[in-house]
Amino acid sequence: MFVKICGITNEDDALLAVAMGADAVGFIFAPSPRQVAAQQVYDITRRLPPEILTVGVFRDEHPSRVIDTVNRAGLKAAQLHGHETPGMVEAVAASLRWVIKVVVAGSPDARHANEFGTDLIMVEGPNPGSGKVFDWSLVEEVAEGPRIILAGGLNPDNVGEAVRTVRPWGVDAATGVEKSPGKKDALKVKAFIERARAAAPERHLGPDVMPYDWADDDF
Repeated sequence: MFVKICGITNEDDALLAVAMGADAVGFIFAPSPRQVAAQQVYDITRRLPPEILTVGVFRDEHPSRVIDTVNRAGLKAAQLHGHETPGMVEAVAASLRWVIKVVVAGSPDARHANEFGTDLIMVEGPNPGSGKVFDWSLVEEVAEGPRIILAGGLNPDNVGEAVRTVRPWGVDAATGVEKSPGKKDALKVKAFIERARAAAPERHLGPDVMPYDWADDDF
């Protein structure tokens, strides 16, 4: 079970997420109470283990700016959280090895998620980034093919049920593991990761859980 902790704003929270077993940490560059600057993120990412997938979160940003910011921040991946077209996603993917495209559950984008040129699709509710849970049955409408990362209002109390119900490849949390905006709660982060993994089907627990080597020397 792939677990991403998003909305990281400081080094202590990044190291906390890694210590608790997160596979990925996300940094938000889109307008948000958790928005961070590229230099600030670089100062954090250069201290993280190479096996951690570091992700920059963008919304409706020009592909060239996404690529430039990812490189300046020392990140490995981009998460596109807006109304990006398949062409825009492909433009980013041409320069970055790992791209996560966010789609809204029940939307046309979700039904055509296999046309974005990435096999990492995050499924959110109608108001991405709001921290609200959506109807998980809508995930069934997502096009087959990509690996599904479930997001949207997940927290330690509901992630187990979410994993058992949806059976996603991965899960993502931001507000659900905070004690205040931009500040993570150590106990919530620990519980979230443990409960997500405990609820995962056995097929997610083996050595093939990670399809890529995040620590590839290309970075």
